This record gives sequence, C-alpha cells and structure tokens, in this order.
Amino acid sequence: MESDVYDGFVRVRGAAEHNLRNVDVDIPRDAMVAFTGVSGSGKSSLAFGTLYAEAQRRYFESVAPYARRLLQQVGAPHVQEITGLPPAVALQQRRGAPSSRSTVGTITTLSNLLRMLYSRAGTYPPDAPRLEAEAFSPNTAAGACLRCHGLGVVHDVAEDLLVPDPSLSIRDGAIAAWPGAWQGANLRSVVSGLGIDIDRPWRKLRKKDRDWLLYTDEQPSVLVAPEQDRVDYGYYGKFWSARKHVMHVLADSKSDRMRERAMRFVRSVPCPLCQGSGLRPEALAVTFAGRTIAEVNAMPLTEVAALLRPAATLSGAAAATPTAEVAVRLCADLVTRVEVLLDLGLGYLSLGRRSTTLSPGEAQRLRIATQLRSGLFGVVYVLDEPSAGLHPADAEPLLDVLDRLKAAGNSLFVVEHDMDVVRRADWVVDIGPGAGEGGGRVLYSGPVPGLEPVEESATSRYLFGRGEPLDHRPRTPQGWLHLRGVSRHNLRGVSVDVPLCVLTAVTGVSGSGKSTLVTQVLAEVVRSHLGLASEEPDEAVPDVDVGDVAGLDSFDRLVRVDQRPIGRTPRSNLATYTGMFDAVRKLYAATDEAEARGYPAGRFSFNVPEGRCETCQGEGFVEVELLFLPGTYAPCPTCHGARYNAETLEVTYRGKNIADVLAMSVDAAAKFLADVPAASRSLETLREVGLGYLRLGQPATELSGGEAQRIKLAAELQRARRGHALYLLDEPTAGLHPADIALLLRQLHRLVDAGNTVVLVEHDLDTIAGADWVIDLGPGGGDAGGRVVATGPPATIAEAGDSATGRYLARHPERSGKILELPPLSSGVTTVAD
Repeated sequence: MESDVYDGFVRVRGAAEHNLRNVDVDIPRDAMVAFTGVSGSGKSSLAFGTLYAEAQRRYFESVAPYARRLLQQVGAPHVQEITGLPPAVALQQRRGAPSSRSTVGTITTLSNLLRMLYSRAGTYPPDAPRLEAEAFSPNTAAGACLRCHGLGVVHDVAEDLLVPDPSLSIRDGAIAAWPGAWQGANLRSVVSGLGIDIDRPWRKLRKKDRDWLLYTDEQPSVLVAPEQDRVDYGYYGKFWSARKHVMHVLADSKSDRMRERAMRFVRSVPCPLCQGSGLRPEALAVTFAGRTIAEVNAMPLTEVAALLRPAATLSGAAAATPTAEVAVRLCADLVTRVEVLLDLGLGYLSLGRRSTTLSPGEAQRLRIATQLRSGLFGVVYVLDEPSAGLHPADAEPLLDVLDRLKAAGNSLFVVEHDMDVVRRADWVVDIGPGAGEGGGRVLYSGPVPGLEPVEESATSRYLFGRGEPLDHRPRTPQGWLHLRGVSRHNLRGVSVDVPLCVLTAVTGVSGSGKSTLVTQVLAEVVRSHLGLASEEPDEAVPDVDVGDVAGLDSFDRLVRVDQRPIGRTPRSNLATYTGMFDAVRKLYAATDEAEARGYPAGRFSFNVPEGRCETCQGEGFVEVELLFLPGTYAPCPTCHGARYNAETLEVTYRGKNIADVLAMSVDAAAKFLADVPAASRSLETLREVGLGYLRLGQPATELSGGEAQRIKLAAELQRARRGHALYLLDEPTAGLHPADIALLLRQLHRLVDAGNTVVLVEHDLDTIAGADWVIDLGPGGGDAGGRVVATGPPATIAEAGDSATGRYLARHPERSGKILELPPLSSGVTTVAD
C-alpha cells in the first residue's frame, strides 16, 4: 500500500460516515474534483465528514498533546483507511461571523496591514505622538472610542419616537414613552406641580420645556396635593424624564414585556463622538494620502486600490526615506491583496462592512482570496458549493481563481450543484442515487464525460441535457404593487413595480441591491401595512425611505422564507418545528396503555422530566472527555440514544414507540402515519419539497441552510390559505441539485396558482427562465448598482443589452415549449380556506 501514497490518488476504503455505505473510491490529487449528487446523497459526508475530518485528525496527531487542548479538535471519521491524503483546508459556506466587530477587513486580515500603514507611515498633527497599530483598531482598549466602546453606534431615544403625536397634550398621553396607570398619572401630577401646562398641545409648549421633559437627568421631588379621584393624601413625587425612564427600564427591568416596550423608543444612531468609526480622536487625526483610516474603511475596495497604488509604485529619491520605504512595501502588499478581491467581483465591498451583512457566497470568496495569497503548496482545498449564491457573471472569475489555486500545486475537492462548474472539473465523483438511506453509494468516479451513460444518476440527466424542464403557461399580472422613491443602502430613489399573482425573480450581480429590495424594503413596507413588528436585528440599519406606495391592499399576509436556522439547539428538530410532533404525541397519549397509565400528550416530549431519560436529560447522548484527545459523544448508556425513559418507551403504537417514530425518515413516517391527517399533511408537504430523506428527530443544528428554507416552506404550505399572501424568498435554489430545484419550483408555482404572489431573489438561470416576470438590478455591485436595469418577462430581459443577467439568459438553452400540466394542489395546500 505504500506505493498508493505516491501514485497521485487519494484512496478511500470503507467510508461509513452518516449515510455512506462502506464506500471505496479513488480520487486524483492535483486536480479539480467535483462531488455531485442530489441534496442529502452523501457528498458532504465524503468530502467534509470523511476526507477533511481525517486530514484534520492527522494534523492534530502531530501537535503536542497539551497544545491539542487549545484547539477545536475533530473526531475520527468512520472509515477503514485513507491513503495518499495531503493536508486539507476547508472553505465552507457559512453566514458571516455573529460578532458585530467582525468585518471584511478582519476576515481578510487587510485591516492589520492598514493599521500598520497608518501607524508607521501616516501623517500626524504637529507634536502628536506616534501611535501603535493597536490604536487604529476599534476592537482594542487603546483604540476604542470611549463613548461607544468601538461599536460605532449608540442606542438613544429620539423625540419622534418618544412623542409620536405632537398634537396631543401631556394629559392625553403625548409622551408615549412614559409608563401608564398610576405611574403615568404620578408623572403628570409632578409636571403640573412644576408649573408646566399638561393640557396644552405638545407642539405649543416652549422648546426649553419640551427638551427638559424628554432629556434632563434632573429628578426633582414635587409635593403632589391630595386628589379626590386618585389619592386622599399628599406625597412627594419624583420626576423622571422620558429618556431617563426608558434607559432605566432597559438597564434594570427584569420584565421582557417592559424591555420590549422600551425598545420601541430607542434608535441606533452613529456615535456622535467618533462619527460611527469606533475610534478615538487621536487615531482619527492621522491621515494617509489625505484620508483618515475611517474614510478608507468606508471606501469601496475599488477606490482603496486606486488610493494606494501611487504610494505602492514610488521609486528612486521619493522612496528613499524610512517612512516612504515602509509605505511602499505596505501599500504594495495591500494593493496586491485587494486586487485578488477585485478579481472575485468584490470591489463593491468596503473594509468596514460588517460580516453579519455578508452573504455566505461573499464570505466564502473572501476566505478563498485569503488562501490565494497564502502561497500554500500541495494542499487539498475542500470547498462547499463555491458558486452557491453567485450570479453567473460572478461565478466565472471565481472559477478562474480556483484554477490559479490548482496551478499553484494544490488539489480542489469541490462539493457542487452548478452544472457549469461541474463541466469545468477534471474528475467527478457522483453519489446517490437518492438521498438519505436511498443514497450513500458512489455511482461514478472518473472524468466528467464518462458520467453520461450512468442511467441512475440524476446529475447525468441534467449535466448532459436530459433533464426535463419545468414549464408552465406564462401568467398575466393581476395588478401591481408600486414603490416610488425607494432609498436604502445602494438603492437611491429607485422606483419599482412588482406584479401581483405571478412568480417574479429579482436578479442582478452580487451587491446590486436584490436582497435589500426584497427582504428589507418590500418586507418592511408590507409588514408595516399589515401592522406586524419588524424582524430587523437590533443594529444600526438605515430606515426604509419610500416616497410613495400603492397596491398594498392586495395582501392580507406576508410570508418571508429564508435560510436562517430553524433552531439553535439540538432539541429543535424537523418534527417539532413543523408542529407535526404535536399530532404524534396526541396519538400516543390516546393509546389504551397511555390512558391506563394516565400519560398525557406532554409525557411524550423529551424536554419534560416526566418523559425524558434523566441520565442524558433527553439529549440521547453523553459527552465523554478524553483530556488530550478530542472529546467525543457516545449514546446514553441508559436509554441508548432513545432520549426517553423506559416507562415512556413501553407505550407503543403499531409496534413502534415514540423514539422509533423520531428515528424514521420522512418517507417512512409518511407510510406509518398515513391515516393520521394532521401528521400526514406535514409529511407529504416535506416530501413534495424533496426532504423525504430527513429523519423526523434530526436536530436543527445538523440541517443546511437550503434544508432549513425548504422546511419553512413546507411548514407554510401545510397551513397556507388560498390567495392574497406575499411570499418573499431569498435565493431558495442556492445549494440545491437541479433535481431538487425542480421539486421546489413545482411548489412555488402551485402557490401562485392558488392566487398568491411569489417574489424571489434568484441566480439560477433555469428558475429565472421559468419565472413570469423578472426585475433585474445593476448594472454592477455596490455604488455601481442599485437601479433597475430591465423588467419584463424573461425573453425581454434576454434582449436587454446592458443587463448582465440578460447576456446569460440569451445564451441559456432554448426551452422546449412543452406545457407541463401541474398536478392539483396537494392536501397540504387544499386545507387553505378560500
């Protein structure tokens, strides 16, 4: 076997991670290898769960035992043997880091170089001491603004929130932020005792009095005389300004309801001391090329490169001083690194852009760019769908960068669904034929052309043009939602007409403004019209500015479906999220055995003490600490992974206990619970969106973003009402195999056929070509985007000369023209009331 290490192949024997069935496969090194197959077939289990995990395990074996305790170790994968495996680097699709202090600059390490540039080569005010690089970081004690602690934003009250209706008097409740009931009456009595007219309209009070009532820190005590209808004795009442009351509640109240109410009067605003930079005044006084570091952090990367290039090319006498020499070296390195990001189509990003606002595709391209500059040789890069979430125009430069990584002497193992990317590969490993228990086999491993005759491969059908397109009769809009003067992020005064009762695809290159328009502007406008609370996170997000809106009365419901997780802990799972498990628990509670023992439906939850196994607290596993080796998890020795106590498991239905049902796949459970309408409806909708392979008890933490989004859609489909709803989806096809996309699109078209309006942000050309209407934004990203380039049916977009989407649609294979009749709405949708 020693010769295998040197023959250019990674040889895997007996891989059994997750659903892999003792897989044996040989994979070439120094090549781009695409791992393909339908969602859930086992691609990631082989690429990440086996190959990458084993490479990491071997690396940790070389580290001193004590040092291993400081590393996040991975357990050994279930595989008999792997030979010829080089060191590996994983570049996975992840949402931006949750920290509000993580930015594009910190992810790419460009911020470190920029801070050093300002420290060593910046222009300081006369007599100002030279600062260390740490002083230019808002994340250090030396650099953070004293007011906002480096965050760049402060949370403060605003008069328009505290007093929403200035025509009211204080007695009538003008200061909405003040408490109600007795406390509010007390404050009104105190204000009256201070000589301020509480019956005069707010706007007619003196500005001096208004500002004092809202913002003062003074708390005078005033003697409140007895009042016949309130108190029969005098007392001293203490004054609280509106701001002081709100901040007191937020700081000290234990009541979630009171804190939630107080947050309605608070707005996140740029810190007035540092103007949002998060830095101290000393750092902001230093410039380079006439710009402060805060100004450079706010520039698009294209402008940063243009600013630094002159300094990077200084030579001769101009570069003879020590300071100039430092500037030349640092600027040259910065420009080289930034140009890699420009090549990847990320020139619209700024170094100060928060990572929480990045799409998974943007974050992954940033990590790829960092690796390209690392100069590693002989490494396996394991990439998770690098083209997911990318417009075709953005995918091309990404593939060029991957070619450069391969040319530098590395191997690329790419989990991929985009058939154009698969065609660029040197080798393909196709896994299937189905998902879950129906997958886990290697159907083909070899050069790409050899996959064509493999009949049971879903990838083969779509890769070589045999996949039947989903067609439909183009629909005519039944009305319009008109938005005029939309401004947010890079949308500036944009006017958009959204058609009703059709499927609309919003398209454009990365950063063109698609998600801003759909998931922020459109969602917020409709949510406000329906009187729903905002879903925006508590961050400094600019307000939606819309000059005029018409057509909102067409909607009575808003449904937003995105790829955020359906739960944060392993206790949340597919069955609990969809609500289907409620029906299952009731089913078991209705059995003769449960009734005889007096077990209610709640007994069959693994989250309650009565029903769960106390050894593992309902987790199903226990953690085993191995000190210098990576910790591992083992099935609970008491319940053996069932999660319930023995008494609960004694209750059965058709020979299965409650733990057996949780272990079933959706497909198996659909047969087992076919005569339980409440459960059957949920299971059928999950199958219809291609999730039949998932286990009912599969923890939410193990689900991909695409799976989470389809679960949300299935949960909505099972309780949908017919018509008048607006569905907003953010890249629903990202991370899906073409066969899975076809299943998903059938469900979306059925929603439209039921009278609803569906608007989705989309890059997939098949999906765009099958839409009724397209709104294309651009023409570029960032400041170069944010306007409507073209609107109309897909054929119209394909003829738009200045549309990047149109250029690719024009080259898209001609649609067959065949009309595929969609079957009637499933039982999960027919429950919707007319």
